[in-house]
Amino acid sequence: MTLESGKKMLATLRARIAPAVADLADWVRDNWKWTTFALWVGLVVYFLKIRWPSIEWFALGDTDDNIRYVQVKDWLAGQGWFDLRQYRLDPPGGANIHWSRIVDLPIAGLMLFFRPFVGTGMADRLACAIAPLLPLLLLMLSLGFIARRLAPGNAWIIAALAPLAAQMGLGMFMPLRIDHHGWQLALTVTMIAGLLDPQRRRGGVIAGVASALSIAIGMEMIVYLAAAGALIALRWVFDEGAAERMRPYALSLGSGSAFCFLVFASYANRQPMCDALSPIWVGILGMAAGGMLLLTLLPLRSWPARLGAGVVVGGAVALFAWLNWPQCLTGAYQLSPELEKLWLANIREAKPITAQARNVAVPLLALPLIAIAASAFGCWSARRDRERLWAWAAISIMTLVAFGLLFWQLRAGPAAQLLAIPAVAWAAYVALMAIREGKRFARAAGIAAAVLVAAVLLAYPLYPRANMLIADIMEEKVAGTRPMVKLRREAIRKANGRCRTLPALEVLDQLPPAVIFTMVDLGPRLLATTHHSALAGPYHRNAAAILDIHHAFDGSPDAFRPIAQRHNAAYLLICPHFPEGTVYQARSPNGLYAQLMRGKVPSWLSPVHLRTGLTLPYTLYRIDYSAPGGEKAAQ
Repeated sequence: MTLESGKKMLATLRARIAPAVADLADWVRDNWKWTTFALWVGLVVYFLKIRWPSIEWFALGDTDDNIRYVQVKDWLAGQGWFDLRQYRLDPPGGANIHWSRIVDLPIAGLMLFFRPFVGTGMADRLACAIAPLLPLLLLMLSLGFIARRLAPGNAWIIAALAPLAAQMGLGMFMPLRIDHHGWQLALTVTMIAGLLDPQRRRGGVIAGVASALSIAIGMEMIVYLAAAGALIALRWVFDEGAAERMRPYALSLGSGSAFCFLVFASYANRQPMCDALSPIWVGILGMAAGGMLLLTLLPLRSWPARLGAGVVVGGAVALFAWLNWPQCLTGAYQLSPELEKLWLANIREAKPITAQARNVAVPLLALPLIAIAASAFGCWSARRDRERLWAWAAISIMTLVAFGLLFWQLRAGPAAQLLAIPAVAWAAYVALMAIREGKRFARAAGIAAAVLVAAVLLAYPLYPRANMLIADIMEEKVAGTRPMVKLRREAIRKANGRCRTLPALEVLDQLPPAVIFTMVDLGPRLLATTHHSALAGPYHRNAAAILDIHHAFDGSPDAFRPIAQRHNAAYLLICPHFPEGTVYQARSPNGLYAQLMRGKVPSWLSPVHLRTGLTLPYTLYRIDYSAPGGEKAAQ
């Protein structure tokens, strides 16, 4: 076969295949929702398969996942719908948890569904594995919808699958990640989809309902939702016809928030609280929604008049909030300066991107930075299409807001990555079309753009290798690779995993139920895996218990027993090299925790030997309050 004949055969094959490919592309474009659903089903099967060992060992990795699981179990066991106190944290009074029951519903429903078939233990595992994947479908549909507004053809497929490259964002939807962040992220992207919906009334309802549900779940996304709501109002300022979106948005936001408060707010959240949907936020959101509704009814015919009226209403809402609840302006957590210094300052997610290690910051920033550049090109490409330009402007502003919040806290990382996806997906699609259909220069530019976008989408697997390669070329050691530092980090990593494992902790059930004094970040896992109680988890409403743990581990051995007795603790559990413990060691080298790590054990602590064939990663001590050697316990 000659080269010429080979080219002819290839051309003939392309000619035969092209109509079928075109028909398939048209079908996929017209049935994009069902295609997204099929893609989601495939991802669900894949994620369950690769995460099955973790599911089988019930490795709920985050403190919030463990408390969420315990919360659902307690509800199914008879605890009240509006009672969200966790009575096994600092019993008997319990810990005030600021969440709502919304996220509990799918978890509980899946548990009840699976129990008749596989028993309680496996039903709980399957429920906790599948529940986080449900909002992933909503996320993929919303990203696909937004991409369809920005680009023609099947660019939405790239957007729907791009979360696979946003590892920090995708992590919120992985099996066993039953905390509420996945739902909040998905609802925020859904809100933006409603903001861009060409059917204005439908879009307004979607945006309002999604905002109300997200706020009812938690306040973490309030800045993004407020920015998107402001964009709806801004669109109305320059386009009177946009009242068709703003009016149903205001109605659904106000009524949805009130409904969620009545149905889901816990007893604690019926008090004026800043950190959850409470009377404070029902009032603020109700006034904001009422003001927006009023604006759409006023005869304001020019954009300056609408802008002036909007500023007056916005100022009135801000003044109303400041006059009635000024404490919320200083921070929703309402923490004391001491607790901020001892506890919050050591939480990595509460620090800005500038304080993070390079291996965290660089892959995280890749998507948002490319999205900002792509947004500029997108706005330019849509400059002659008013509606498309508005969509691009809205996406650009939301991308910039999410990027800016990274310089406040790392917690903004998942949202920054996911909100960057529509612009990056558009850039990838344009590059591919240029390669396929463009002339020589356009094709070369498309190849360069495609390589850049591919590098961004593969930033997480590529960056560590590139970092090591650069270090080798420069003949420099990567920071933190000194032998002692590497050994210490490896010990911390192992302790963080082993001390939380089900086989290690379930051994504690040999003992009768008791209060175990342990570190803040280990308390929730203790509740999820044993029948014991703990003092605290990392929940800001329980500041006194968190401070007591810090004081006990930082303080002298003599100061420990009065604190432990005040909380009715029978045992002390210590896990060497556990991340939280390293903070006590570094901060208080003469404190109780540091002394225990050096093998200096007070006489009133006696080791408890548990029957097991495992080498346990922790040491359990019985606290003897009658032994001499400590201050008298406060009554």
